[in-house]
Amino acid sequence: MSPLLPAGRSRSRAVRNSLSDSEPICWWLDDVDAPEPRERLTGSTRTDLAVIGGGYSGLWTALLAKQEDPSREVVVLEGKSLGWAASGRNGGFCSASLTHGQANGMDWYPEDMPRLERHGRNNLAGIVRTIEDFKIDCKLEKTGELKVATESYQIGDLAADYEQMLDFGDDAELLDQAGTRALVNSPTYLGALNGRDKTVLIDPARLVWGLAEACESLGVKIYENTHVDAMVSDGRDMVLTTPHGVLRAHRVALGTNAFPSLLKRVRPYVVPVYDYAMTTEPLSDAQMDTIGWKGRQGVSDAGNQFHYYRLTDDNCILWGGYDAIYHYGSRIDPVLDQRPQTFRTLSDNFFGTFPQLEGLRFTHTWGGVIDTCSRFFPFFGTGFGGRVAYAVGYTGLGVGATRFGAQVMLDLLGGEKTELTSLKTVRAKPVPFPPEPLRAGVINLTRWSAARADARAGHRNLWLRSLDRFGLGFDS
Repeated sequence: MSPLLPAGRSRSRAVRNSLSDSEPICWWLDDVDAPEPRERLTGSTRTDLAVIGGGYSGLWTALLAKQEDPSREVVVLEGKSLGWAASGRNGGFCSASLTHGQANGMDWYPEDMPRLERHGRNNLAGIVRTIEDFKIDCKLEKTGELKVATESYQIGDLAADYEQMLDFGDDAELLDQAGTRALVNSPTYLGALNGRDKTVLIDPARLVWGLAEACESLGVKIYENTHVDAMVSDGRDMVLTTPHGVLRAHRVALGTNAFPSLLKRVRPYVVPVYDYAMTTEPLSDAQMDTIGWKGRQGVSDAGNQFHYYRLTDDNCILWGGYDAIYHYGSRIDPVLDQRPQTFRTLSDNFFGTFPQLEGLRFTHTWGGVIDTCSRFFPFFGTGFGGRVAYAVGYTGLGVGATRFGAQVMLDLLGGEKTELTSLKTVRAKPVPFPPEPLRAGVINLTRWSAARADARAGHRNLWLRSLDRFGLGFDS
């Protein structure tokens, strides 16, 4: 077999065949061990802390709140089922980065970065410690992450990132082409940056389910299928109205992320972006031998439109990213979870990366909506005189950063100055997105420009250079 699949009919046929039997469902959520749904809220009750949202953001907030003060009553309200949205649909990369990469953090708040890097490392260690202490069966793998160059211009970018990682004391290695292909064998690889200590891999849905059990073991009450329709102030309480009940709370933490915030003034800062992924059937031992991957690292490439991919515990390959799709009017709709043209593009790129796996089939295809903001990492704030807090805008790194965001929300709700609330990163806001129709125009122009830069050896046009100057952009 030729080392590269031809880009014509043979590759098109391979793409069609690879998707012919795939199921339109998230691989992680298609699990026989998925828990039975919890009851919904009925009647009227009250609590010290209400947490809205049953994904990572909400569950970490509830867990940390009970660990901080076991006497505090905590209630989590989830509109559908735990982890059904971004928390259960992502690639399972859990990163120490709180700023969507060191370079992005340095562009925004260089004076905060030493502390943010320390907090990021401690945050990741806290996640691992929680998984181990509560015996959460989320297939934890301490593998690190490989960022690969597939175009010659990206090699210099990786070298610059490497020097910055060394400045921050990271365990990293810059690899040439041979060293990269010795770890994972693809004819497209020209070099890589191997970060060994700042990323772990997990099964994202199982982490959600395990965190929920950990919360309940400490006395947190969780309600599912309990959408909060309204939030109003009534004296010293916040009143949350749901279809079948009412919850009064002294404090409220919002973990709704990509979905429209109950604090309307937050909405202009966030846009929902659809990201897509697929999983293959399990690879045979012979197929594994052709790609190596003995270290089981998570992998991403260095393009503006980048892929992320990793092995599951039974040697399926999860392959996602590349397309970051915004729908006019910030539309969120279950029908958007499937996008055949994106899956065909992803499949074509997969066989371009691993031509030796021709004939492999994808078993699951899915998408999901994530929250992004113009600075690419979360921002924070309060409402109703400090009785409501939010953390939002994680832009694809929420698997890890939501735990940090949860602690920030608890500190903000506590009302006292802490090391976290004193950070400029926490006090400042990103630039809001413009209203429609300008919003869609700006985002789509940025996406087009990023794709054009990838096709032109990284050359960034005037629009991207202008955004760079102000630290702005659009990403997933």
